[in-house]
Amino acid sequence: MEWVPRTFALASLILNRVMGCCSPSCDEFFTDSVARRDARRYRRHGLDGNAQRLVDFVRSEGIDGKTVLEVGGGVGAIQLELLRAGASSTTNAELSPAYEHHAAELADEAGLAGRTERHLLDFAQRGDEIEDADVVVLHKVVCCYPDFEALVGAASAHTRDQLVLTFPRDAAWTRIGFAAMNLLQRLRRRSFRVYLHPPAAIIAVAASHGLEPATRHTGLMWEFAGLTRGARPGPGQAKP
Repeated sequence: MEWVPRTFALASLILNRVMGCCSPSCDEFFTDSVARRDARRYRRHGLDGNAQRLVDFVRSEGIDGKTVLEVGGGVGAIQLELLRAGASSTTNAELSPAYEHHAAELADEAGLAGRTERHLLDFAQRGDEIEDADVVVLHKVVCCYPDFEALVGAASAHTRDQLVLTFPRDAAWTRIGFAAMNLLQRLRRRSFRVYLHPPAAIIAVAASHGLEPATRHTGLMWEFAGLTRGARPGPGQAKP
Protein backbone atom coordinates (compact mmCIF):
# COMPACT_ATOMS: atom_id res chain seq x y z
CA MET A 1 0.00 0.00 0.00
CA GLU A 2 3.02 2.31 -0.33
CA TRP A 3 1.43 3.78 -3.46
CA VAL A 4 -1.36 5.41 -1.43
CA PRO A 5 0.66 8.19 0.25
CA ARG A 6 2.68 8.67 -2.93
CA THR A 7 -0.50 9.08 -4.96
CA PHE A 8 -1.94 11.66 -2.58
CA ALA A 9 1.41 13.45 -2.47
CA LEU A 10 1.27 13.66 -6.26
CA ALA A 11 -2.32 14.91 -6.04
CA SER A 12 -1.20 17.61 -3.62
CA LEU A 13 1.58 18.66 -5.98
CA ILE A 14 -0.79 18.90 -8.92
CA LEU A 15 -3.30 20.73 -6.75
CA ASN A 16 -0.72 23.40 -6.03
CA ARG A 17 0.10 23.67 -9.74
CA VAL A 18 -3.51 24.23 -10.82
CA MET A 19 -4.35 27.01 -8.41
CA GLY A 20 -4.76 29.40 -11.32
CA CYS A 21 -7.80 27.45 -12.55
CA CYS A 22 -11.42 28.06 -11.78
CA SER A 23 -14.74 26.27 -12.12
CA PRO A 24 -18.35 27.07 -11.29
CA SER A 25 -17.71 25.76 -7.76
CA CYS A 26 -14.47 27.67 -7.30
CA ASP A 27 -15.59 29.87 -4.41
CA GLU A 28 -15.03 27.04 -1.93
CA PHE A 29 -11.54 26.45 -3.25
CA PHE A 30 -10.04 29.73 -4.46
CA THR A 31 -10.23 31.75 -1.30
CA ASP A 32 -8.73 35.02 -0.12
CA SER A 33 -5.74 33.17 1.30
CA VAL A 34 -5.03 31.64 -2.13
CA ALA A 35 -5.33 35.04 -3.81
CA ARG A 36 -3.08 36.65 -1.20
CA ARG A 37 -0.48 33.95 -1.73
CA ASP A 38 -0.58 34.38 -5.52
CA ALA A 39 -0.14 38.15 -5.22
CA ARG A 40 2.76 37.74 -2.80
CA ARG A 41 4.45 35.21 -5.09
CA TYR A 42 4.14 37.53 -8.09
CA ARG A 43 5.58 40.47 -6.16
CA ARG A 44 8.57 38.40 -5.08
CA HIS A 45 9.27 36.25 -8.12
CA GLY A 46 7.30 37.53 -11.09
CA LEU A 47 5.70 35.06 -13.49
CA ASP A 48 6.40 31.33 -13.35
CA GLY A 49 7.87 29.55 -16.36
CA ASN A 50 4.58 28.56 -17.94
CA ALA A 51 3.09 32.04 -17.71
CA GLN A 52 6.32 33.62 -18.97
CA ARG A 53 6.31 31.33 -22.01
CA LEU A 54 2.82 32.51 -22.80
CA VAL A 55 3.79 36.18 -22.49
CA ASP A 56 6.89 35.68 -24.62
CA PHE A 57 4.86 34.14 -27.43
CA VAL A 58 2.33 36.98 -27.40
CA ARG A 59 5.13 39.55 -27.46
CA SER A 60 6.87 37.77 -30.32
CA GLU A 61 3.75 38.16 -32.44
CA GLY A 62 3.46 41.87 -31.59
CA ILE A 63 1.48 43.29 -28.66
CA ASP A 64 1.73 47.08 -29.12
CA GLY A 65 -1.69 48.69 -28.96
CA LYS A 66 -3.58 45.39 -28.72
CA THR A 67 -6.38 44.52 -26.33
CA VAL A 68 -6.16 41.49 -24.06
CA LEU A 69 -8.92 39.34 -22.57
CA GLU A 70 -7.97 36.80 -19.92
CA VAL A 71 -10.43 34.24 -18.59
CA GLY A 72 -9.73 33.25 -14.99
CA GLY A 73 -6.73 35.55 -14.69
CA GLY A 74 -6.62 35.50 -10.89
CA VAL A 75 -4.62 38.46 -9.57
CA GLY A 76 -3.94 39.63 -13.12
CA ALA A 77 -0.19 39.00 -13.26
CA ILE A 78 -0.13 38.04 -16.96
CA GLN A 79 -2.27 41.05 -17.81
CA LEU A 80 0.12 43.41 -16.04
CA GLU A 81 3.09 41.97 -17.91
CA LEU A 82 1.33 42.36 -21.25
CA LEU A 83 0.38 45.95 -20.41
CA ARG A 84 4.01 46.69 -19.60
CA ALA A 85 4.95 45.11 -22.93
CA GLY A 86 2.69 47.48 -24.86
CA ALA A 87 -0.91 46.21 -24.73
CA SER A 88 -3.44 49.04 -24.69
CA SER A 89 -5.88 47.53 -22.19
CA THR A 90 -6.85 44.27 -20.50
CA THR A 91 -10.12 42.67 -19.42
CA ASN A 92 -10.42 39.84 -16.91
CA ALA A 93 -13.40 37.47 -16.63
CA GLU A 94 -13.33 35.75 -13.24
CA LEU A 95 -15.58 33.44 -11.25
CA SER A 96 -14.02 33.86 -7.83
CA PRO A 97 -14.46 37.24 -6.08
CA ALA A 98 -11.51 36.48 -3.81
CA TYR A 99 -9.03 37.81 -6.36
CA GLU A 100 -10.58 41.24 -6.91
CA HIS A 101 -9.01 43.15 -4.01
CA HIS A 102 -5.53 41.74 -4.61
CA ALA A 103 -5.71 42.31 -8.37
CA ALA A 104 -6.69 45.94 -7.76
CA GLU A 105 -3.74 46.41 -5.40
CA LEU A 106 -1.26 45.01 -7.91
CA ALA A 107 -2.65 47.17 -10.72
CA ASP A 108 -2.43 50.27 -8.50
CA GLU A 109 1.14 49.46 -7.52
CA ALA A 110 2.08 49.12 -11.19
CA GLY A 111 0.33 52.38 -12.12
CA LEU A 112 -1.87 50.48 -14.57
CA ALA A 113 -5.27 50.50 -12.85
CA GLY A 114 -6.79 52.75 -15.49
CA ARG A 115 -6.05 50.22 -18.23
CA THR A 116 -7.57 47.16 -16.55
CA GLU A 117 -11.18 46.01 -16.37
CA ARG A 118 -12.58 43.09 -14.42
CA HIS A 119 -15.86 41.16 -14.55
CA LEU A 120 -17.28 38.51 -12.21
CA LEU A 121 -19.15 36.01 -14.38
CA ASP A 122 -19.08 32.56 -15.97
CA PHE A 123 -17.44 33.40 -19.28
CA ALA A 124 -18.55 30.19 -21.01
CA GLN A 125 -22.17 31.11 -20.26
CA ARG A 126 -22.08 34.90 -20.37
CA GLY A 127 -19.20 35.70 -22.68
CA ASP A 128 -21.46 37.79 -24.90
CA GLU A 129 -21.37 40.45 -22.16
CA ILE A 130 -17.69 41.07 -22.89
CA GLU A 131 -16.19 42.54 -26.06
CA ASP A 132 -13.83 40.63 -28.34
CA ALA A 133 -10.07 41.17 -27.91
CA ASP A 134 -6.97 40.91 -30.03
CA VAL A 135 -5.39 38.43 -27.62
CA VAL A 136 -7.33 35.94 -25.47
CA VAL A 137 -5.64 34.05 -22.63
CA LEU A 138 -6.69 30.79 -20.94
CA HIS A 139 -3.91 30.02 -18.46
CA LYS A 140 -4.52 26.93 -16.29
CA VAL A 141 -8.27 27.37 -16.63
CA VAL A 142 -9.51 24.68 -19.01
CA CYS A 143 -8.56 21.95 -16.53
CA CYS A 144 -11.01 23.23 -13.95
CA TYR A 145 -14.04 23.78 -16.14
CA PRO A 146 -16.28 20.77 -16.89
CA ASP A 147 -17.46 21.87 -20.35
CA PHE A 148 -14.20 22.64 -22.13
CA GLU A 149 -15.92 22.89 -25.50
CA ALA A 150 -18.12 25.75 -24.30
CA LEU A 151 -15.22 27.53 -22.60
CA VAL A 152 -12.66 27.18 -25.39
CA GLY A 153 -15.35 27.85 -27.99
CA ALA A 154 -16.36 31.12 -26.31
CA ALA A 155 -12.72 32.16 -25.96
CA SER A 156 -12.03 31.34 -29.61
CA ALA A 157 -15.06 33.29 -30.79
CA HIS A 158 -13.75 36.34 -28.87
CA THR A 159 -10.28 36.10 -30.42
CA ARG A 160 -9.28 38.54 -33.16
CA ASP A 161 -5.60 37.59 -33.47
CA GLN A 162 -4.17 35.19 -30.88
CA LEU A 163 -5.48 32.56 -28.49
CA VAL A 164 -3.00 31.25 -25.93
CA LEU A 165 -3.69 28.35 -23.58
CA THR A 166 -1.99 26.24 -20.95
CA PHE A 167 -3.60 22.96 -19.89
CA PRO A 168 -2.45 19.74 -18.18
CA ARG A 169 -0.44 17.22 -20.14
CA ASP A 170 -2.28 13.95 -20.71
CA ALA A 171 0.15 11.57 -19.02
CA ALA A 172 -0.11 8.68 -16.58
CA TRP A 173 1.06 10.76 -13.62
CA THR A 174 -1.44 13.56 -14.26
CA ARG A 175 -4.30 11.06 -14.68
CA ILE A 176 -3.40 9.38 -11.38
CA GLY A 177 -2.94 12.68 -9.61
CA PHE A 178 -6.20 14.16 -10.85
CA ALA A 179 -8.13 11.03 -9.91
CA ALA A 180 -6.65 11.08 -6.42
CA MET A 181 -7.34 14.78 -6.02
CA ASN A 182 -10.98 14.41 -7.05
CA LEU A 183 -11.34 11.49 -4.66
CA LEU A 184 -9.99 13.68 -1.87
CA GLN A 185 -12.50 16.37 -2.78
CA ARG A 186 -15.34 13.86 -2.60
CA LEU A 187 -14.16 12.62 0.78
CA ARG A 188 -14.18 16.21 2.00
CA ARG A 189 -17.69 16.60 0.53
CA ARG A 190 -16.60 19.45 -1.69
CA SER A 191 -17.96 19.95 -5.19
CA PHE A 192 -14.85 21.39 -6.82
CA ARG A 193 -13.26 19.06 -9.42
CA VAL A 194 -10.40 19.14 -11.89
CA TYR A 195 -10.65 17.74 -15.43
CA LEU A 196 -8.03 16.26 -17.72
CA HIS A 197 -9.55 17.14 -21.09
CA PRO A 198 -7.89 15.67 -24.23
CA PRO A 199 -5.36 18.20 -25.54
CA ALA A 200 -6.14 17.34 -29.16
CA ALA A 201 -9.83 18.02 -28.55
CA ILE A 202 -9.04 21.38 -26.94
CA ILE A 203 -7.03 22.46 -29.98
CA ALA A 204 -9.72 21.12 -32.31
CA VAL A 205 -12.34 23.37 -30.73
CA ALA A 206 -10.17 26.43 -31.36
CA ALA A 207 -9.40 25.28 -34.90
CA SER A 208 -13.11 24.97 -35.62
CA HIS A 209 -13.34 28.72 -34.99
CA GLY A 210 -10.73 29.55 -37.62
CA LEU A 211 -7.63 29.57 -35.38
CA GLU A 212 -4.45 27.91 -36.58
CA PRO A 213 -1.81 26.34 -34.28
CA ALA A 214 1.38 28.39 -34.34
CA THR A 215 3.40 26.92 -31.47
CA ARG A 216 3.17 24.11 -28.93
CA HIS A 217 5.28 23.16 -25.93
CA THR A 218 4.91 20.12 -23.70
CA GLY A 219 6.46 20.17 -20.25
CA LEU A 220 6.38 17.70 -17.38
CA MET A 221 2.88 18.66 -16.27
CA TRP A 222 1.65 21.46 -18.54
CA GLU A 223 1.20 22.00 -22.25
CA PHE A 224 1.23 25.39 -23.90
CA ALA A 225 -0.46 26.15 -27.22
CA GLY A 226 -0.45 29.39 -29.17
CA LEU A 227 -2.92 29.81 -32.02
CA THR A 228 -3.40 32.65 -34.45
CA ARG A 229 -6.28 33.72 -36.61
CA GLY A 230 -5.83 32.93 -40.29
CA ALA A 231 -7.12 35.22 -42.98
CA ARG A 232 -9.04 38.03 -41.34
CA PRO A 233 -12.53 38.72 -42.64
CA GLY A 234 -12.88 41.64 -45.00
CA PRO A 235 -15.40 44.49 -44.67
CA GLY A 236 -18.92 43.17 -44.38
CA GLN A 237 -17.78 39.57 -43.88
CA ALA A 238 -18.71 37.56 -40.84
CA LYS A 239 -16.02 36.47 -38.41
CA PRO A 240 -15.20 32.72 -38.74
